[in-house]
Amino acid sequence: MEDYAIRIVDLHKSFGTQKVLDGINLTIEQGKTTVIIGKSGGGKTVLLKHLIGLIKPDRGEIWVNGTEITKLKERELNEVRKSFGMLFQEAALFDSMNVFDNVAFPLQEHKKVSEKEVKRIVEDRLKQVGLLGFGDKMPSELSGGMRKRVGLARALVLDPEIILFDEPTSALDPIISLTIDDLIKETQLHLKKTYVVISHDILGMFRIADRVAMLSNGKIIEYGTPYEIKQSNKESVIEFLKATKIPGFAGGAE
Repeated sequence: MEDYAIRIVDLHKSFGTQKVLDGINLTIEQGKTTVIIGKSGGGKTVLLKHLIGLIKPDRGEIWVNGTEITKLKERELNEVRKSFGMLFQEAALFDSMNVFDNVAFPLQEHKKVSEKEVKRIVEDRLKQVGLLGFGDKMPSELSGGMRKRVGLARALVLDPEIILFDEPTSALDPIISLTIDDLIKETQLHLKKTYVVISHDILGMFRIADRVAMLSNGKIIEYGTPYEIKQSNKESVIEFLKATKIPGFAGGAE
């Protein structure tokens, strides 16, 4: 078995004259939480969309569990996508469905399971995110943090190997953001899945990360544990972390 979940090799992507990804090389380890940080508009979401084939690169390779996906046809890509769950920035719930049906939707679309089994799986996922008993609620009745919890339950419902998080704490206050960070950490430790997170909430992301990759000018310029990132001597990393006021960061290693 491969010792990585995703391996990105020399990935390039431009939109017109704008070069967004300029030779990305990154290995995402199985069963770990990898956080991708970088300035707003720096290409983090573009990179995330490449991982599930929503965007095709100009050149380069993306290996997912041993399969190179960049040249796959749509039908083959759909098979690979079954390995992924995704928590979108705005949770992306169906407003016309209650919480139970939102979480059940992927099961009903992609699996042939009985209603009894659907109920068991959905309730198990809602319990994991602290929302057991909220199945009858509509999205409009939920707070922003609760909507993110429902989104996470739905991302987990098919038991995917890899979960992608696009700004999981955006538009949330600091206390709710902390709760979502804790939930991400708890579910990852319990389920042993591979989590890939992009976020502007750098303080929170350093709390949950096993590995951190910094994207700048279309390249991964630093990669390591949170401690190793804090000790970086690279000027652009130092400037970025100073601006975010990371605790324990003194401006690079001595």
